[in-house]
Amino acid sequence: MLILVRHGESTGNAAGLLLGRIDAPLTERGRAQAQTLSGSLSGITRVISSPLERARDTAATLDLGLPIEIDDRWVELDYGEFDGQPLGSVPSELWKRWRSDPHYRPPGGETLAEAGVRVRSACEELFAGGESAEARAGDVLVVSHVSPIKAAVCWAMGLGDEGAWRLYLATASITRIAWGAGATPVLQRFNETPWQDGPEEQARSEPARKAQERRPR
Repeated sequence: MLILVRHGESTGNAAGLLLGRIDAPLTERGRAQAQTLSGSLSGITRVISSPLERARDTAATLDLGLPIEIDDRWVELDYGEFDGQPLGSVPSELWKRWRSDPHYRPPGGETLAEAGVRVRSACEELFAGGESAEARAGDVLVVSHVSPIKAAVCWAMGLGDEGAWRLYLATASITRIAWGAGATPVLQRFNETPWQDGPEEQARSEPARKAQERRPR
């Protein structure tokens, strides 16, 4: 099985920034989120992470006793000159362009289609060989970001990159994609948040959910 974990809350997330390639450390809440996830993860034989600090720190906090491999294909989308800007300051026309055209490139950034290509390549590599590969390799954990994980879900479901607009993914969430017959990916679970049980956490997460609905991913 391919287990995808979005990194815990970072300082950029907490500040409401459009966070792409700019690095931001985890908040204390983000570390606590990651620690809570450990109890929901077992049978992991390989750990892969985005090169960004917030993903690497989440992988380390999970403390699975395995080396952390870095794969650049799981890095967050590059928002170019809008990277690190408050979500509310991004022009409405830009959101419209992103939503309507997966090949739109923000100045100095990356298109959604380009991100989809690299993520799909990583997924296909992990799924090569089908069920026999699963038996040999066990469960693979990837710690990444909202855009690549949504792209992986779209790949698993046979959707285009625009399908990401219909998905909400929380920080420190778990998504599971199983190996089906003939190496066919099967989305088994999406956006598990075992840390999000109490009313206080639910209230804190609601603004992030609404903000993500406006984002390109």
